[in-house]
Amino acid sequence: MQDQATTPERGRQRDILNGAQVLSGQLGKTIQRLRKAYNLSLSELAEQSGVAKSIISQIERNETNPTLATIWRLSQALDVSIERVLATSDEEPFIEKTSRADTPILLSDDGKVRLAIVGWIKTVEWLQWYEVTADPGGVLDSDPHQRGSVESLTVTEGTLEVEVAGTFQRARMGETLRYRCDRPHTVRCVGTEPAKAIMVVIMKAAVME
Repeated sequence: MQDQATTPERGRQRDILNGAQVLSGQLGKTIQRLRKAYNLSLSELAEQSGVAKSIISQIERNETNPTLATIWRLSQALDVSIERVLATSDEEPFIEKTSRADTPILLSDDGKVRLAIVGWIKTVEWLQWYEVTADPGGVLDSDPHQRGSVESLTVTEGTLEVEVAGTFQRARMGETLRYRCDRPHTVRCVGTEPAKAIMVVIMKAAVME
């Protein structure tokens, strides 16, 4: 999902991969089933994925909560998508709760804009959403997403300004800005009051001409 550097957008992807955790009783069974389908021993999968043999064993026994980075390495070694690895039975009841303390927080370069990753980890490749809080004067600079991607920013407190390709637009409480995010874009907290918003990123959306 793009080269990972130190910019806020690439930082988002890195922190999602490094910090988010997945809770699924089926995960261990899925990893074990795929490993055996490829006739791989624990040692062989550990060597191919770079994940310690002991960690893989714990995952298969559902004794640990692996990070998405670990699951990504295993999925690459098993030559399957993350979605397939994370897939659960459609027959199972589904309800999931994440505490505030377990919600990853990303910071802008100036430290004045915070993004709480409240989106579902299974949709990260095509849909992401965040709770945004910004101090006055805070600036969030982001690199382009894939061509055709769209960002939606709904302001719940204060005033935020979005800049895309030299075009500026502001939104106050109750207003929403939607804009192409497949080019460099910036969100600023303007005025003297803090701001809050919900940001939804639709990746690989229909190309807008």
